[in-house]
Amino acid sequence: MTMTMTIIIFAILAYLIGSISFAVIASWIFRLPDPRTFGSMNPGATNVLRSGNKAAAIITLLGDISKGWLAIILAQYFVLEWGLDDKVVATVALLVFLGHIWSIFLGFKGGRGVATAIGVVAGLSLWLGILATITWSIVFLIWRFSSLSALVAAMLTPVYAWIFLGPDINTLVISIISLLVIWRHKSNITNLIDGKETKIGKEYK
Repeated sequence: MTMTMTIIIFAILAYLIGSISFAVIASWIFRLPDPRTFGSMNPGATNVLRSGNKAAAIITLLGDISKGWLAIILAQYFVLEWGLDDKVVATVALLVFLGHIWSIFLGFKGGRGVATAIGVVAGLSLWLGILATITWSIVFLIWRFSSLSALVAAMLTPVYAWIFLGPDINTLVISIISLLVIWRHKSNITNLIDGKETKIGKEYK
């Protein structure tokens, strides 16, 4: 099998893993409304939380993080076992994220990708994942806006990657993912500017 064919196969598998929507699965398990039918219409942990079911939101969050992390760990394993190129891991990193935001199982729609992005970053570098999570948490504790926390973390994580990983292919992929996360939050950016964004804790009681 050629390297090109190997990368294509890994890319397809990563995309399918990323396409699994834990928001929809968790909502089905707890007999909640489909997260695409209320709130922000976004199949992600924050919108599932709008249902008032914290357990479903936690499952969604952990599931979305885990699929990003698992895809990277599996890719890294096979790269070592089969002597593959590092481009395979980078491809998997990008495609598992794309699977989440444009899921084939949801008609090529999906979430904003924050949790899956954290899982991907943690798989590429545990320290980067920790830094991204800490950044998100600090901003959230101060301002209580999930979207603002995601935006700040997305802006700073490529900087962390450049410092810790240098100008390599993983830094490039992390930068692309971060830009996509920011782009997916364009409506939230507008709401933040207009003072219409809702704080977590104020809405979900």
